[in-house]
Amino acid sequence: MNRPVPPQQWEGDDAPPTRGNWGEIAWNFGRMLGSFRKRGPRGPEDGQPVLVIPGFLCSDQTTFSLRRELARQGFRVHGWKQGWNFGARADTLEKLGERIDGLGHDRPIVIVGWSLGGLFAREYARYRPEQVKAVITLGSPFSGDPRQNNVWQLYEWVAKHPVDDPPIPRITDKPPVPHLAIWSREDGLIAPRSARGLDHERDKEVELTCHHMAFAISPRASKQVVREVRKFLTEIESSLSRSDGEVADARQRG
Repeated sequence: MNRPVPPQQWEGDDAPPTRGNWGEIAWNFGRMLGSFRKRGPRGPEDGQPVLVIPGFLCSDQTTFSLRRELARQGFRVHGWKQGWNFGARADTLEKLGERIDGLGHDRPIVIVGWSLGGLFAREYARYRPEQVKAVITLGSPFSGDPRQNNVWQLYEWVAKHPVDDPPIPRITDKPPVPHLAIWSREDGLIAPRSARGLDHERDKEVELTCHHMAFAISPRASKQVVREVRKFLTEIESSLSRSDGEVADARQRG
């Protein structure tokens, strides 16, 4: 089996950041201690349903700022309600399915996955595509080698499996639903190319200027994320409307 390119040989956007990693983790830990907030559904009951999946070593408490901003913008927002994210498990997709089924929505949901949560979101969209309207990843290392980040060794120690042999798939090709990849060159943990992906691996990519933890924790970054989510969903609806119109025109001509 071919081994991955050693990290010291990665260059440019392929290389993990060279600074800011442990400061990121420490900053996140401090924020978590002060973020024991409401975790139930937020936003109007008739809003577009959204499920937010936290990143590695994070929980619903950590995504409070992001969920609050989504709710303020009219989305019906749910946390994943599975405690701390300690890595992929054999039943991760099944547990997500139980959570989504239990929400009781009668239309497909949008899944917003932060970091590792974005990998879960992409694979769930393959597992149950009929339940998913779109996937949004925030600084998620879905592309390239799974070692193109500064936390893969910590991940292996906590999750108890090799980062390149997880108990659920890690497929780099685009999932069968629209996928927006939001990433940052200032991430501090994830190589830009890994979170941005290649053209055939997602539908759209948007670069923000924020660090990795800020995607879900910073009120300012959360506003930017929600702005891009709303824009992407509007583009999806517009595309569907155009397709429906083209089909109707073709039928009339036929």
